[in-house]
Amino acid sequence: MPLAVQIRRNGGPEVMELAEVAVGDPGPGEIRIRHHACGLNFIDVYQRSGLYALPLPLTLGMEAAGVVEAVGEGVTHLKPGDRAAYASQPPGAYSEVRVMPAKCVVQLPDAISFEEGAAMMLKGLTVQYLLRKTQPQGGLQPGDHVLFLAAAGGVGLIACQWARAMGLELIATAGSDDKCRLALEHGAAHAINYRRENFVERVKEITGGRGVKVVYDSVGKDTWDGSLDCLQPFGLMVSYGNASGPVPPVALGTLAAKGSLYVTRPTLFSHISSREATQAMADDLFGMVTSGQVKIRVERRYALKDVAQAHIDLEARQTIGSSVLLP
Repeated sequence: MPLAVQIRRNGGPEVMELAEVAVGDPGPGEIRIRHHACGLNFIDVYQRSGLYALPLPLTLGMEAAGVVEAVGEGVTHLKPGDRAAYASQPPGAYSEVRVMPAKCVVQLPDAISFEEGAAMMLKGLTVQYLLRKTQPQGGLQPGDHVLFLAAAGGVGLIACQWARAMGLELIATAGSDDKCRLALEHGAAHAINYRRENFVERVKEITGGRGVKVVYDSVGKDTWDGSLDCLQPFGLMVSYGNASGPVPPVALGTLAAKGSLYVTRPTLFSHISSREATQAMADDLFGMVTSGQVKIRVERRYALKDVAQAHIDLEARQTIGSSVLLP
């Protein structure tokens, strides 16, 4: 029987186990897909630990790429034999084969490898909705400064390249000089090593004291106050992750005092709630990749059985770019 990584209780990497699972035929609106590569993301850690609570037992994983084996009734945009990729609810990508809803699965262009596909869907679609759709008042124009935290990770390196293609002056933060260099190589206009420098002071220096129009922050609790202090009046604070822990309750008066700021907490899954929206976003992402404006950096590969080590490395901030699991 096919193998999948499951958890029966929340906890550390040790709670993940490789189990045999029965995989049947797809029902209406579903497909069966055999994975060639599975993406690794921080949301997987949140779900494993219980920060994002889901019913147990649970097969982890939010993105993958492979070949469609069968389609259920009503599925017309995919057929058996198609190369395909997805970022999708419900979890279940850490597996050799799965049956899943078809609406968030799209055909993968031949020019994009399975590893790239698995590494880019959740991260790339996240960057797409952040930079294209989650914009401050008046939008973003070439030359505008934006601040992107944790910019040497999988999402961040895509964002650096995408922002450069849009003409934006992206200010990156990262936790080492090597990671800062990586962000600059991928298109960041400036990079700040937050372990050595006060990122709020440096942002003010870079922007001539004005601050940035928008902050994209996936770190959460540890950087929340500093991120707000980097914004210019009427700026937008985009909190889209909790790598350091969830943001505590926010006093609305703080937003007034810091310049009538806007705050949003978006998720990818609100944006890909329909097949049409998913396809449009994926088309934009695929266009950026196949044109060469965005290159997907697959830095680490782990066997499915080594998933615990993959999570250890991810949580220890030892990964750069994207990592994949290989069934």
